[in-house]
Amino acid sequence: MFLPRLLPMLALLTSGAAHVVAGPATAYCQWQSVDFAIAAPLCGLQGDALRGRAIAADGHAGNCIACHQMPIPEADFHGTVGPPLHGVGGRYTAAQLRLRIVDEQAVNPMTIMPGFYRDPARANRIADDWFGRTMLTAQQVEDLVAYLVTLK
Repeated sequence: MFLPRLLPMLALLTSGAAHVVAGPATAYCQWQSVDFAIAAPLCGLQGDALRGRAIAADGHAGNCIACHQMPIPEADFHGTVGPPLHGVGGRYTAAQLRLRIVDEQAVNPMTIMPGFYRDPARANRIADDWFGRTMLTAQQVEDLVAYLVTLK
């Protein structure tokens, strides 16, 4: 009946084969938002636009294309939940884009976009593997910012 079909799925889930494990925890850099922007790069890092483009398209990293249309023609699917990101670098500064990636709720409290670099000490109801971690590292955020500012 139902249970025999369920047992192989449970074995797969508990074996870890279908279990996504977060990367190692990295040091968290405090940031401050002023006028809907984070002026200084996180941890003083410099971003790389090519890595940022890869992160935007990677379903296991930023995965921006899950919600946004982007100029990444090789991607099979582009979401329509969020606004298109074509030309976003001409509309926002790097500092404004940084805040939107780090914590879009600081700009729009009603958004469904997750905060990719919120303080993990303030997190609530987090899966064990993600406890004490941010969704993206500071370097990944800076790489995304470097990519997005090129979209003019």
